[in-house]
Amino acid sequence: MSNFRSNYRYTMFLILLLDILAILVFYPAKSHAELPKSDVSTAEAEVNKAPEAIVNQTLETSMIEAGDKGSGEVASPPAFCALSCVLPSSSIPPLTSKKATNPERVTPVSQLLEVAPPTNKKATNNSAGQVTSVSQLSDVLPTDWAFQALQSLVERYGVIAGYTDDTFKGNRALTRYEFAAGLNAALERLNELIATSTADLVKREDLDAIKKLQEQFSPELAQFRGRLDNLETRTAKLEANQFTTTTKLIGRAQIVLGSVLAGNNVVTKRPAPRNATLQGSTTLRLNTSFNGKDSLSLSLSGGNIESLGQTRAGLLGTFEGRTADNSSITFARNTILLGGVRYRFLPNPDTQVNIYALSDGASEIGLSGPINPYFESSSATGANGISRFSRRSLVYNYGDSGPGIAILQKLGKQVQVGIAYSAPNGGNPTANNGLFTGRYLALAQIIYYSSNRNFRVAATYVNTYSPANTQGLSGTNFGPAVGSNLVNSTVPGAGTVANLYGLQAFYQVNSKLAINGWISYGAHRYLGRGDGSAMDWAVGLAFPDLFSEGALGGILVGMEPKLTRLSQSVNLGAGAGQADKDTSLHVEAFYQYKIGDNIEVTPGLIWITAPDSDASNPDSLFAWVRTVFRF
Repeated sequence: MSNFRSNYRYTMFLILLLDILAILVFYPAKSHAELPKSDVSTAEAEVNKAPEAIVNQTLETSMIEAGDKGSGEVASPPAFCALSCVLPSSSIPPLTSKKATNPERVTPVSQLLEVAPPTNKKATNNSAGQVTSVSQLSDVLPTDWAFQALQSLVERYGVIAGYTDDTFKGNRALTRYEFAAGLNAALERLNELIATSTADLVKREDLDAIKKLQEQFSPELAQFRGRLDNLETRTAKLEANQFTTTTKLIGRAQIVLGSVLAGNNVVTKRPAPRNATLQGSTTLRLNTSFNGKDSLSLSLSGGNIESLGQTRAGLLGTFEGRTADNSSITFARNTILLGGVRYRFLPNPDTQVNIYALSDGASEIGLSGPINPYFESSSATGANGISRFSRRSLVYNYGDSGPGIAILQKLGKQVQVGIAYSAPNGGNPTANNGLFTGRYLALAQIIYYSSNRNFRVAATYVNTYSPANTQGLSGTNFGPAVGSNLVNSTVPGAGTVANLYGLQAFYQVNSKLAINGWISYGAHRYLGRGDGSAMDWAVGLAFPDLFSEGALGGILVGMEPKLTRLSQSVNLGAGAGQADKDTSLHVEAFYQYKIGDNIEVTPGLIWITAPDSDASNPDSLFAWVRTVFRF
C-alpha cells in the first residue's frame, strides 16, 4: 500500500505539472489565472490554525505539537524537489483539520524521544544546492521505478534540489507548504524555459505527450481541483470556529481468569486454595483540553479483581507475585472510584508540568514507563506484564496514590530529566498526614537515549518518608508493596526513611526482540531503632509480533525486593537483626494476542521459588488470563 501511495503521489504531481505546462504553452493568455485559487487561501488558513490539543501524550510528542504545530508559526519548506512534490488526495485533511483534539492518544512520558525529532522551523537551511545529476541523490537508485523520470527532470530541466545529506526522500509525506514551494519553483523554471525558447529544452514530442495526458486525465484533474476548492471552504469554517474545549471519553474493561496452581500460604504453612475465579474491572478516562496545549485527565474505575499475591492476608500470605490487575484493598469491591485527577500543561516546548490531586505516584506521571515499555505499557492502556514486579523496579514502588507535582524537562534531543513530589496521604488533614507533614516520595531521574532511539538508560534517586502508624492505599505503611514480607515491614511506633537508587536500561535489538533490565538498592532507616538494606533486580525479554502481527511475548526473571541486611537492634517480626535468609526468584511469561484493534487476550504464568525468601516454603505457581476491551 505504501508503494501505491508513493506511485500515486508522483503520478498525480506529474499530471498536474504537465497540465500546467500545457496551459502555459497552448493557452498563454490564461497563464496562471486558471490555477486553483485555494492554494493561497488554504496556506493562509494553515498559518492561522488553532494549536493542536495535547492530551496525555508523551513529552516529546507534546513538545513537537505545541512547539511546531501549535505556535501558529509556519515552518519554511525544505527545498528538496521542485517536481516531486504532490498533494495526494489521501493527505488532504478531513473536516476536523489539525485543530481537532486528539485526546485518545494516552501515552506515558516514557516514549519521550521515541517519536521523530521535531520539524526544524528553519528547514531551508537544510536544503542543498541545485542537483545537476541524479547520481548525487544517494537514496535514488537505478532500480527505482521513478529513476528515469527523475534523471530527465534533473538533466533536461534542472528543477530538482536535494537535502544536505544528499538524499531525495521520495517516500516522505508531503505538507501543503512543501507542495506550494515545489509548485512555485516548478512554475518559475518552466516560465524561464518557455520565455527563453532558445535551445531545444522543451521538445515538440514532449508537448504532444503533455497534451495527450491532459486529455486522458482531465476528469482526475477536475476532481483534484474540486477537492482543493472544497478544502478551502471547510478550512474557512474551521477558522471561524477556532479551538473549542473538547472532552474525549476513553474506556477500558477487562475480564480476568485466575487460579493458584501450586504453593502454600507462607504464614499459615498450609496449601493455598486452588479455586479458579472470574473477575473484572472497568476504567473510564475523560481527557479535556482547554486551550489546545494542556490536558485535564479524570479517571473513574471500579471492579472486583483480587490479586493472588497482594497482602499478607491474601491466598499466599505474601506480596510476592502480586498481579498488576487488582482492585484497591482499601475500598469495597464493585465501587466506582475517582482514581486519578491530573492537569498537564507546557510552559514552554521543552518543559512539561503535571499537577495531580490523585494519582498512582511515579507510575501515573510516567517516569517509570520509558525503561520497560513492553512490560509496563501506559497508565491508560494498562500493563502488558502479568505481575506488578515485572513493570518496574523498587525505586518506583514505594510511592502510593495521592496528590503531587512532576516536572519533566528536555535537555537536547537525547536527554530527559524529571523531578516529582508525591504525598500518598496528602488529602488527609489529620495528624501525621497532609501534603508536607505526612508520608511523601521525592524523585529525581535522568534518562539518556541513543541517537537512533533503540537504547536508553536511566538513573533514578528517591527519598521517601512514612510517619509511624499510617497506612496508604496499598495497605502498607512503608515499602514497595511487592517482594518479601520483611521488606514491607516497619517498627511499630517508629517512622521510616529510605533512600533508593536504581539503574535501568532497555535495548531494542531489532523489530522482533528487545531486552530490558534493572538493579535497585534501598537504604532503610527505622528512626531511633536502626537500619536495613533492600535489593531487587530483573532481566526481561520482549518479542514483538511473535507468531502474529501486533502480538507480544514476554519473559522476565528476577529477584523481587528482599531485605538483605538488618541492624541487630531492629526486629521486624522474624527476630532481632533477622533479614531475609534466602533468595526468591520471580519467573514470569506471558503472550498477548490481539483480536482486532480493540480486544486483546493475555495468558500468563507466574512462578515464585522459595516464596517470602524462605527456601523451606514450596514453590508457588499461578495462572492468569486477562482479556481487555478498549472503547
